[in-house]
Amino acid sequence: MAQRDWHSVIGIIVVAAGSGTRLGGSEPKAFVALNGITILEHALGGVFRSVEPAQVVVVAPRSHLELAREISARAAGAASGAISVVVGAEYRQASVAAGLAVLNSDVDIVLVHDAARALTPGECFDRVTRAVRIGAVGIIPSLPVSDTIKRVESLTVIETVDRDALVHGQTPQGFPRAELEAAYAAATQEFTDDAALFSAAGHRVETVEGDARAFKITTPWDLQRAERMLGVGATFRTGVGMDVHAYDETQPLWLGGLYWPDEVGLAGHSDGDALCHALCDALLSAAGLGDIGGHFGTDDPRFAGAHGDVFIAETVALVGAAGFAVGNVSVQLVARHPRLGSRRIELERHLTALVGAPVSVAATTTDGLGFTGRSEGVAVIATALVQSNR
Repeated sequence: MAQRDWHSVIGIIVVAAGSGTRLGGSEPKAFVALNGITILEHALGGVFRSVEPAQVVVVAPRSHLELAREISARAAGAASGAISVVVGAEYRQASVAAGLAVLNSDVDIVLVHDAARALTPGECFDRVTRAVRIGAVGIIPSLPVSDTIKRVESLTVIETVDRDALVHGQTPQGFPRAELEAAYAAATQEFTDDAALFSAAGHRVETVEGDARAFKITTPWDLQRAERMLGVGATFRTGVGMDVHAYDETQPLWLGGLYWPDEVGLAGHSDGDALCHALCDALLSAAGLGDIGGHFGTDDPRFAGAHGDVFIAETVALVGAAGFAVGNVSVQLVARHPRLGSRRIELERHLTALVGAPVSVAATTTDGLGFTGRSEGVAVIATALVQSNR
């Protein structure tokens, strides 16, 4: 794969306009309930669990346009400004074209995802994005074929096909935008997926590792399989973490893994990053692993002066080794200063990338009461949700 290092803005088109006749429901497929939530909302959950921010376009049937907007806004939450809904078409190719038409002009990598692959995890989107960015080619996630494949005519087996050369193609499929739009403009026939259209236009398509959870919900059997995957053996746990540090005018301020110039720093054995420390405590608590002091004690010289990203990386590894995946983390800063202001979004993106799951950050004061009200220091409270991945 040729190396190409470029700045890129991501657009994700979620195709949800299919009728889903084989599923046998009264609603279009994307609007059928899966464990009490529509297939579309499950699919968007995977989209918003990916690390990189993106413009998201949902392509929906005209009959369900308003419902699609409600679902999209709910799934996007605070990022609702990054998602829009457009009317799809009878055929998938025209629906994707409708999504392409409304992408912002600065988008240069496009991922196309089928809402019917509702359980696709966020890391699958990230793998595809990284591969497109590096190689500037079409990328599809895939899984090896495990069945023995036969070629038949009528009911007669003609030959056994070498399965080593075969894969199951999945979505999201990713492409450089300019080449994908040119391929769509030149297409004169219907293709079963975007990779086939892209390849027919003379462009290279490569694969990355897919995910067994990214199967397509097509039949009632598939729907039941998805329901069982969501409902059987799922264990959720929550944890709370808190940290307090006094201001220290001799120290620089590191908070949330970011440097804050012209601000009073915090005292501590490491860099005093109370926000990262509380976040780690919440994750450790949720996974039943004790607290940050039990793993990164002040008597351990390895962590003298260490920044928050070191603690978060170690903590996420411990949580994963204990059999848990991070769902999300919420962090509340209680302090007179610094004011998060315009850096809140930067902070959330940085922490989300470190944790590998959504992190939201907010701030408040105590109206002059207590040590935070007297500007003696900061307090941070964090809550975390983790799910068993075994």
